[in-house]
Amino acid sequence: MKAEDGTRAGAGAGAPHLTPFEIRRELPGSNHSRLLQLLHESGDLSRADLARAVGLTKATVSSLIAEMIREGLVVETRQRAVDGPGRPAVDLNIDRLNWLVVAVDLSPDRELRGALIDLAGNVHVRESIATEGALGDAALQKTIELIDRLILRADRRILGVGVCAPGTVDNEGRVLASHNLDWVGLPLKAEIERHTNLPTCVANDANAAALAERDLYASEEDLMLVKIGFGVGAGIITNGQLVQGSRFTAGEIGHVAVGGDGGPRCVCGREGCLEATLSLPRLVARVEESPDAAREGVLRDAGECLAIVLAPLVGSLGLEAVVVTGLIDPFVEPILSSTRDALRARLAAEVVDSLDLRVSEVGDDLVLQGAMSLVASAVLGIQ
Repeated sequence: MKAEDGTRAGAGAGAPHLTPFEIRRELPGSNHSRLLQLLHESGDLSRADLARAVGLTKATVSSLIAEMIREGLVVETRQRAVDGPGRPAVDLNIDRLNWLVVAVDLSPDRELRGALIDLAGNVHVRESIATEGALGDAALQKTIELIDRLILRADRRILGVGVCAPGTVDNEGRVLASHNLDWVGLPLKAEIERHTNLPTCVANDANAAALAERDLYASEEDLMLVKIGFGVGAGIITNGQLVQGSRFTAGEIGHVAVGGDGGPRCVCGREGCLEATLSLPRLVARVEESPDAAREGVLRDAGECLAIVLAPLVGSLGLEAVVVTGLIDPFVEPILSSTRDALRARLAAEVVDSLDLRVSEVGDDLVLQGAMSLVASAVLGIQ
C-alpha cells in the first residue's frame, strides 16, 4: 500500500502509518482485502497457503503481507513444526488486538452507550451518557460527546467509528427518520466524520445486532432479530444476507398496528403500534402500574402482540429462528411463552415446531459488536 504522497507505507524508520481513511481507500476490492478475507474466514494460514488460495505467486503474497504487517493489519502467529530439512512455515492472522473501534448504541432508554472494542470482539472501555430527554440537535451533541470520551481513552490506533441508531438509516449513513431521537434526514455519518476525521459507519441498531448474531453466534441462514428497548425494531437475515428494502424500512415492526383505535398512543403519533405496547419503558410502566395478579397478563398480552406481527413474516420468509434481545429477565419467559402460543394459533404446527424462538446470549453488547463488525467490513473489506 502507498501513502498519498506516493511513498511506500511503513517503508523505512519513522515512515508514517496510513490513516484509517487511507486504509479504506486502499483495501476494499484489492489483493490485500482478498488476503484479509481469507485470514478472517480461516485464520492461521501461511504465505504459501494464501498464495495457492488467491492464485498469486508466493513472492507477491509475501510482499503484500510484509506491507500489512508494517501497517499492523496482519501478525505472525506461530511456526509450524516440520519434518526434515527446510524452513518452517509461519502462520499469519489478522492482528485483531492492534486496533480499536469506537462503537456506539443510541437505542437504550435514558442513556447512550459506547465502548472501545478490538477486532476480536473484546470490550476494553465502556462509557455512557444520560440522555436527560435530549432530542434533535441536543441528542446529536450528546452522541458526539460520547464518541469524544471514547477516543480520549483509546490506547492504540482507532480503525473507525460505528454508530447504531433506532429508526430508518440509509446506506449513506443518513438517519432518514428516528422518532425516538427526533431526527429526520440527519447526515449523521458526515457529521461524525467531519468532527473526528475517522471513517464512520451508521446503521439501524436492529440491523447491526442481526449482523452480529449472524457473524458471531448463529448457525441459521434465515433469522430475525427483534430488538426491544426504547423502541422496537427488527433485523432480517435471509440466505445469510441482511434485508433492508428499497426504502431501508425492512424490519421496522415497531410501527405496525396490533390493535384497533383506542390503543396506547405511540411516539409516531398513531395508536396501537407494537412499540407502544412492547417498548421496554412502556412495558415496565404497565407492569408496575398493575396489581400483582394482573402482571403476568400484561406480559402475555405483550407476547401476543409480538406474535401478531411475527406470524406473517415467519410464515412468508421461512425463518429458522427469531432471536429476541433487550427484555429484562423477569419478562422473558412469560412473553416468549405467550408469543409461541399465539404463533401456534396463526401458523401451521410444523412451522412453529421448527422455529427456534430464543433470547440472544449476548444481551446489550450485541449492537456494539455489530457496530464493530460494520467498521471492520467498511475499512478492511472483510465480510
